Amino acid sequence: MTVYQATASAPVNIACIKYWGKRDTKLILPTNSSLSVTLDQDHLRSTTTSRADPAFKRDRLWLNGEEEEIKEGGRLATCIKEMRTLRRELEHKDSSLPRISEFPVHICSRNNFPTAAGLASSASGFAALVASLAALYQLPTDASRLSLIARQGSGSACRSLFGGFVAWQMGEKPDGSDSYAVQVAPREHWPDIHALICVVSDDKKGTSSTSGMQRTVETSTLLQHRIKHVVPERMRVISDAILARDFDTFARITMQDSNQFHAVALDTEPPIFYMNDVSRAIIALIVEYNRVAVAKGGKLKAAYTYDAGPNAVIYAPKENIKEIVELVVKYFPQGELFKDPFGLFNGKMVEGKVVEGFNEAVAKPFGVGAVKGLIHTRVGDGPRTLGAEEALLGEDGVPKQL
Repeated sequence: MTVYQATASAPVNIACIKYWGKRDTKLILPTNSSLSVTLDQDHLRSTTTSRADPAFKRDRLWLNGEEEEIKEGGRLATCIKEMRTLRRELEHKDSSLPRISEFPVHICSRNNFPTAAGLASSASGFAALVASLAALYQLPTDASRLSLIARQGSGSACRSLFGGFVAWQMGEKPDGSDSYAVQVAPREHWPDIHALICVVSDDKKGTSSTSGMQRTVETSTLLQHRIKHVVPERMRVISDAILARDFDTFARITMQDSNQFHAVALDTEPPIFYMNDVSRAIIALIVEYNRVAVAKGGKLKAAYTYDAGPNAVIYAPKENIKEIVELVVKYFPQGELFKDPFGLFNGKMVEGKVVEGFNEAVAKPFGVGAVKGLIHTRVGDGPRTLGAEEALLGEDGVPKQL
């Protein structure tokens, strides 16, 4: 008997121009456009296996080993239904195709990083869900069309359907048909952009993004200024900077937009605090690191950005990452050996140090554990279709490792 199954992985993306606020909460239509860098799946990814089988009783989904309810009318159900509809359209056009759109599906998904920890697990998760269903249903659909569906699962998931540098165009139509992701440039255009993620906390957030952003839309006057007057120009300038491989401008806009996003959170009633003392100390380190570079006649060497949580993501050209790791470790000693995927330290312990001319008084040193871990990655590719050997479902259609 034929097994109808497919496995795909999808990447994490971290925004430089932040998405914060919906104009339609059901369709997940944003109040402003946004732009992100897709990170390398060799380091951070969600993997999803989908199987359609007439023997299954109902649609079921497991996330990181735990079964999740697929609520009627909820985001998961919406994505599955939309993908089924695309398959059904194919089957109507070609009667020789097996009618697998009528079969229930079992879906199993795993992240190789902590869920809801301020790393965009919902983005990579919904992108992997859509990518695996697209492979299962053999849809000849382009990534922008699929991003319309992923968006209805998690807004930023639409950006994880592309590699490289990706814009989510907010669109204007009430039905959301013009609110989708487009690639600004592939990773091959600017492969030297690396990222250092400082994991400040792997706990679940106090205020979820979903509830936080709607409170901001309802109460923040600063948000209205941001979406009308600030973001459109920043989207244009940072897109041009990416195309020109102009890191100085890219870094400046990225840090400005992170700062304004957190200002908007603070301008919410009641205020939302996503960053903590460790987050703010990392900002002080990067600001001083850049000051030293500019004082010596150079340009910006690093850019910090923070999503809805305390974890720092530091973007930098690859040649600066070693200095940045040493700087972070000087103030935030690590309890375990730095996982060094690019061989910067040749297997040795990282020795914390600052660059010449650095004012060490800009932050106080913290103890071990303030930054729980460092993840070094880089700009990466879009979703990958994987082989049967990487499937997460066993022959019986339930997860292999429960």
